[in-house]
Amino acid sequence: MAELRVGKKASAFTLQGSDGKKHSLKEFLGKKVVLYFYPKDNTSGCIKEACSFRDNITAITDKGAVVIGVSPDSIPSHKKFIEKQGLNFLLLSDEDKTILEPYGIWREKSLYGRKYMGVERTTVIIDETGYITHIFPKVKIDGHTEEVLNALE
Repeated sequence: MAELRVGKKASAFTLQGSDGKKHSLKEFLGKKVVLYFYPKDNTSGCIKEACSFRDNITAITDKGAVVIGVSPDSIPSHKKFIEKQGLNFLLLSDEDKTILEPYGIWREKSLYGRKYMGVERTTVIIDETGYITHIFPKVKIDGHTEEVLNALE
C-alpha cells in the first residue's frame, strides 16, 4: 500500500478518462495537479465540491494547475455528471480501485451504524515534478476550494 505523504513521489497510475482516453499521472508533469477523490457522481456533496472547482477553474489554472476528479464511478456515469453540472475538467474512472486502494482512499466507513467500504473524500496536490505537496484528508466541502487555492501559492 502506497502511503500518501507530503514530500513523497505520487504513485503512478493510468486510468480511463471522461474524454474517452487513458490518462497517466506522468502526462501532467510540468503542471501542478489537484487530484481530488470523491465518493459518487451526481450526489449532493459531490455536486457541491465539483461545482466549486468548476466555478474556480480559472483561478486554479492561473496558478499552473489542473483539476482531476477520481471516483469509482463508470465513464458513462462521469459523462452524465459532466454534462449535467457543466464541469470543465477531467474525471477519471477507478472502478477497479487501481489508485483508490493504494492511495488509502478506499476505506471502511460508517453510516447510521452500518459499516461499508467507500471513498474517503480527499484532495492531493502534486507539484510539477510529481511530488506530493499537500494532502487534505476527510475534506469538508465548504471552503475547500479556497484551501486548495491557498496551497497552490
